[in-house]
Amino acid sequence: MISALMIGTGEYTTGYVHHAASTSDKGAGVVALTLFDLRRLGKINRIVMAGTNGTKFPLIREHFKDKIEQIYQSMDTRFESFPDDQTISDPKAYLRALDAMSTGDLVTIFTPDDTHFQIALDAIERGLHVLLTKPPVKTLSEHHQLIRAAEKQDVLVAIEVHKRWDPIYVDAKDRIRTLDNFSFFSAYMSQPKKQLETFRHWAGKSSDISYYLNSHHVDFHAWAVGNTARPIQVAATASTGIANHPPYDLPAEDTITLTVQWENLPGQTLGTAVYTASWIAPKSDVHSQQRFFYMGQQGEITVDQAHRGYSLASDTDGYASPNPLFMKYTPDGRGYFSGQSGYGYRSISAFVEAVDAIQKGTSTVTDFQYQLATIQQTLTMTAILEAGRRSLDDSGRPQRITYSKAGPADRIEPLRK
Repeated sequence: MISALMIGTGEYTTGYVHHAASTSDKGAGVVALTLFDLRRLGKINRIVMAGTNGTKFPLIREHFKDKIEQIYQSMDTRFESFPDDQTISDPKAYLRALDAMSTGDLVTIFTPDDTHFQIALDAIERGLHVLLTKPPVKTLSEHHQLIRAAEKQDVLVAIEVHKRWDPIYVDAKDRIRTLDNFSFFSAYMSQPKKQLETFRHWAGKSSDISYYLNSHHVDFHAWAVGNTARPIQVAATASTGIANHPPYDLPAEDTITLTVQWENLPGQTLGTAVYTASWIAPKSDVHSQQRFFYMGQQGEITVDQAHRGYSLASDTDGYASPNPLFMKYTPDGRGYFSGQSGYGYRSISAFVEAVDAIQKGTSTVTDFQYQLATIQQTLTMTAILEAGRRSLDDSGRPQRITYSKAGPADRIEPLRK
């Protein structure tokens, strides 16, 4: 039976932030909760976690007892940890954790964006299957290197883009195919200002809000039209004034907008996409506003992912628009976790199932090339995000995406005047 290593101890993995449960909609975490449930269901054996600060682990264990063991029946949250509980800082502890795994085991990587490449490469070279959070890496060069490494080691490397498991987005993607060539796409995604505190250690230093949030809709759009269109030019603009002022004082943009020119491969007609991401939204009924508008040459689609016609109000939490389609945290009538159909859960469990099938020999790595968001299938996301960052750093100058003869994006260069 496969074992799992989680690298990264932040909000998405544990739900634990700044010595307390996150006040977002992920207070019980996502990755660890899913893996604990999969172990309960007999699909995973050993669970390991690696971070940089070992003194957090006793607190995380107490957090898991409070938010998971005391909430759900028969949920065992025990895990092995690297570094030990007395070590305050060890950035290389993940390497010892990797060495403690066996060839064919799986690794999840939910760490700051600029660390993804090296951690993933180290895992791949040890023959481990890797599930990377989005964005997988920050540059096309790094992305191509991971593809080559994954194919050399014959391991599965996939990206945790959970929008691909949202039933509304899946249906929209399938309908987009019926609307003829791509014409226009507009997407918006935000998180509240408190996230600037949650992500204080990396916001604007190792990454930006476009890499962090625009990656969702950039990947969805590329997934929906990737066989018939490709991006050829990116220009970026940004808003400032909150993140880089007190009380945050972070070297980060507040809001980033990418304007992308796409080329339809049948007929070389053009389409335009606008992706906007912000982390200075006010507190509202949802943690994250998420919506998009798609126009094809023969129809259009509008999706408000944050609001599904479901709202609640309580004396404790006030008014909210919950989204149990992502993660259903409320236990069933018998007290068991019952969120296995959530798209946040499925984006992880589908990877675990794939690794299990590969380990048993009933499937091969290549069988999942078009079933999962593999490293080979997500180059377009990285190309757009890197081009956007380059454009911002070049005073908004448009960046051209060029392609190899084989088809995939291979280079980004400034548009010549």
